[in-house]
Amino acid sequence: MTILIDADACPVTQETIQEAQRREIPVIMIKSFAHFSHDDQKPGVETIYVDSASEAADYKIVQQVQPGDLVVTQDYGLASLVLGKGGHAIHQKGMVYTEHNIDHLLQSRYINALARQSGERTKGPKAFSREDREQFTQSLQQLLDRLDNRL
Repeated sequence: MTILIDADACPVTQETIQEAQRREIPVIMIKSFAHFSHDDQKPGVETIYVDSASEAADYKIVQQVQPGDLVVTQDYGLASLVLGKGGHAIHQKGMVYTEHNIDHLLQSRYINALARQSGERTKGPKAFSREDREQFTQSLQQLLDRLDNRL
């Protein structure tokens, strides 16, 4: 298993890396050149930079993900593609994407997009909180425990 992080705007990168290192799981961070950094990465962490074009990181993640890998992303469309390739996906607020919830999430996204196109205002996401960070960490640990028990 490898953990791939949709890293351009991911607020839980450090939590993911810490948990992965504790379990000796390799991490690949995918981010655009717009977020380039000279900072040294921790052992077991690779960074892949992609073009700054829209969806470039998503395409690279889909290209890289293998069955059994885990992707950290807030993008429902990307999560759907990951599930379709036999991978696992988790939202930065701790929601685990599954075959049971992904269709509903995609439908909601589509309906909201239609509403915005017609001029209606829709609510954006709430600000990321300390509780969200804690929920993510707990959900990540539980998901990795479940996946470890399958092996």
